[in-house]
Amino acid sequence: MRGRWRGAERRHDGGGVWAAASALALAAGLVTAIALPAPAWAAEPAAISAAPSAEAFPLIAGGRPARIAYDTTDFPGAIRAIHGLRSDLAALSGATADKDAPLVIIGTIGKSAAIDALIASGKLDVSQVKGRWEAFVQQVVENPQPGVARALVIAGSDKRGTIYGAYDLSERAGVSPWTWWADVPVPRRANVYVAPGANVQKPAVKYRGIFLNDEEPALGSWARATFGGINHAFYARVFELILRLKGDFLWPAMWGKSLYDDDPLTASLADEMGVVLGTSHHEPMSRAHVEWERHGQGRWDYAKNPETLRRFWRDGVVRMGANESLVTVGMRGDGDEPMSEGTATKLLETIVTDQRKIIGEVTGKDPAATPQVWALYKEVQDYYDAGMRVPDDVTLLFADDNWGNIRRLPEPGKTRPGGYGVYYHFDYVGGPRNYKWLNTNQIERTWEQMKLAADHGADRLWIVNVGDLKPMELPTEFFLDYAWNPAAMPVEALPRYTTGWAAQQFGPERAGQIAAVLDGYTKLNARRKPELIDASTFSLVNFGEAERVEAEWAAMEARVDALRAAIPKDQDSAFVQLAWFPVKAAANYNRLQIATGRNRLWASQGRIAANAQADLVKTLFARDADLTRLHDALNGGKWRHMMDQTHIGYTSWQQPAQNIIPATQTVAAASGWGVAVEGGGEAAPALTRWGADRRWIEVFSKGAPIAVTAVSDTPWLKVTTGPANASGDVRLDVVADWKTAPKGQTTGLVKISVGGETRTVSITATNPARKPAAGAFVEAGGVTAIEAEHHAAARGGQGVTWATIPNLGRTLSGVTSYPSTAPSSKPGGAAPALEYLVDFEAAGALDLTVLVSPTLDFRGGKGLAYAVSIGDGAPVVVNSQPDASEAAWDKAVADSVRAQTTRLNVPSAGPHRVRLWRVDPGVVFQRLVLSRGPLPASYLGPPESVRAPLK
Repeated sequence: MRGRWRGAERRHDGGGVWAAASALALAAGLVTAIALPAPAWAAEPAAISAAPSAEAFPLIAGGRPARIAYDTTDFPGAIRAIHGLRSDLAALSGATADKDAPLVIIGTIGKSAAIDALIASGKLDVSQVKGRWEAFVQQVVENPQPGVARALVIAGSDKRGTIYGAYDLSERAGVSPWTWWADVPVPRRANVYVAPGANVQKPAVKYRGIFLNDEEPALGSWARATFGGINHAFYARVFELILRLKGDFLWPAMWGKSLYDDDPLTASLADEMGVVLGTSHHEPMSRAHVEWERHGQGRWDYAKNPETLRRFWRDGVVRMGANESLVTVGMRGDGDEPMSEGTATKLLETIVTDQRKIIGEVTGKDPAATPQVWALYKEVQDYYDAGMRVPDDVTLLFADDNWGNIRRLPEPGKTRPGGYGVYYHFDYVGGPRNYKWLNTNQIERTWEQMKLAADHGADRLWIVNVGDLKPMELPTEFFLDYAWNPAAMPVEALPRYTTGWAAQQFGPERAGQIAAVLDGYTKLNARRKPELIDASTFSLVNFGEAERVEAEWAAMEARVDALRAAIPKDQDSAFVQLAWFPVKAAANYNRLQIATGRNRLWASQGRIAANAQADLVKTLFARDADLTRLHDALNGGKWRHMMDQTHIGYTSWQQPAQNIIPATQTVAAASGWGVAVEGGGEAAPALTRWGADRRWIEVFSKGAPIAVTAVSDTPWLKVTTGPANASGDVRLDVVADWKTAPKGQTTGLVKISVGGETRTVSITATNPARKPAAGAFVEAGGVTAIEAEHHAAARGGQGVTWATIPNLGRTLSGVTSYPSTAPSSKPGGAAPALEYLVDFEAAGALDLTVLVSPTLDFRGGKGLAYAVSIGDGAPVVVNSQPDASEAAWDKAVADSVRAQTTRLNVPSAGPHRVRLWRVDPGVVFQRLVLSRGPLPASYLGPPESVRAPLK
């Protein structure tokens, strides 16, 4: 959204007609002899295997699939899903079912005579699903009918329960939900067996949905080219995907579009297929905002134009009819903007009252019988905080800040009939910068935030803004999987999830390698979204930062190139979409911005090589377009336009109309040469025995090629000359031989000669006489940097434990306390704390900067604090977000981290314990940096310090 954070028939006894499918086959197949469960991370129920076992049901045996029986009086949506299952089995086995093939019986309790008969006979236990919302059971049943020795029975508690039971079996047998949406091929399976036992599933979150948003230029252009528009043919594909992912809810695309108004067939199709419809947070009463532009009269202002607005809203409810819906109530300003300043809470309460009156009048029922939601998005939360209330049957939908940080959650244990939900974002249009192009969402971060929601009882509705849907396949499925069963996803399951997801799409052989790519590229993208990266983001002179970033992306590219060359050809399109393209595109983009930065820096130094960097920028900019064209050509052009999103050339929060090549500079050839040293100063930064043990010096030409020689004036200082470029420029690698270097601090010179002219660069080396404490992080050059995960101890207590969330954050991982519902802790004594052993160079004052995830104060003014101390010093409480300004928030979400610095005292040289004390729940520590003075400018900060050996 816009803005800112503010088959054959026969008669069956008991009534109804049920069909035994013999012409089509159910798609089922295993990735390995041990099947992937669905979800891929969960403990496997009623296991599926390629190997037969006692009493197992042969879903596919010898390349022949089972036949399927269902009642033709079942829900049309359930029957559609059953047909989908048959088609999936046919694709898996490459065959159709014989008339005497093993039998799968599928149906809805109360709608299927066969299912009801099995229940009545006691052969099928549905006690855990009957009467439940969207529940199903899959069970191998002996002698289910005369002449049938064994059948696989799938019974749903309701329409979607049956749908999920069918699609769950298909997925666990080997058919990816993304077969159509990402060209994932269906594998061939000769044998698929379902082990005996009951697989019972039901959702933890009632409504689980996606929001198609910010859909221009990419999704909209693609849909117009593919379906002729955002119409019922398009939505049929969307609805099926949602259901295959065990979702049930949709906010439809709304940039100049109305699902209801544009194609009247779409809403009825949603109801038939089983998808609940709503309208977005600022579109009340089942009316898209564009409909006001088309049909409304007067101002979008309830104080001035109430009658017209009530008629407009009434028409929306009338049109909604009996279609299953979740109605948005309330009102925001015109076009996803706040209402006029000073709008009275009383007026908004009146609006909701009048809307509910309309709902009651149109439906002829108590308004509470129609599910409703009030979205506390942006400024609407302020109205809630100011005391505005809605009836208890209305779901309160809390929201994140558009950047994946939940703003508010209910108090633990505080319930209401309408319950609570969360609106989350994987895509956004607004400040500080749009992010729409590539997937920049770490599933670990989504897990951490949505676990907060689950733990605080926000379980009525989870909906996520997925933008164009592609390329958000991985986080979208993760979000809906987690919503289905949060309890089945402990933190230790996170690494398994991506591996399972990769195996689901590409098979198990390379799943681990592909998962490493997926986890890796999303981490690199999440630390700063590409749209926010420019020529100055990564330092070219400090900590080798730009080179490290380039190396990370180069390694990622090498992985995807090797994997693409190795995978079967029928997986190429899917692999390009899900892994290769996002890596190549992001790597190219990062390289483009770094090359731009080098060009500008080198031009300022008069380097003639700046011109080569300008040429490289042109090449990389053209490569970006080439990659888009490659994506357009996939699968015969199926995905043309899906990567139309502009992303190069931002000058404000809004996207550029077209990609714009970054400005570069050229250098006129001149006589002479120059020297640049690491850090950008006159002298190179110090070499340290337990820290930075090498430094670089660059010697460059300003015109004609040069020949460089370099030597040191002392034997302990070693200089190595790297390869020269076309201009003769070289990088000198300077290291110290610590065996011969004097103890303490000493200085050496590097003498550089070009064409008879000699210049010198001084380098200081520090070689401590004292051996650091075993296992301690060693301060070097006044700096100690430590990843939060690398603690010496994680002390719990008071009902609190610590957990490491792998891969979370910018550098390594995150560490946080659980449960998040535990009360705040008073730091000190035996209170929960993380401890880090640091060997300090000297006594004295220093700064401790703690980097935490940009989590917001979701408890509503109760704080998000931690405390710090060194040695026996008293803990100092630190507010992780003392500045509530928009500028501070902009910086936090752009940087993907909050950093607070506290002045502390080191009592003496040597080892001391640095402690991060738990104060408030929800704080996620990423790393800590101790420094005696200002740190050199960089984005990611200094690399982690050396940790002394334990022995």
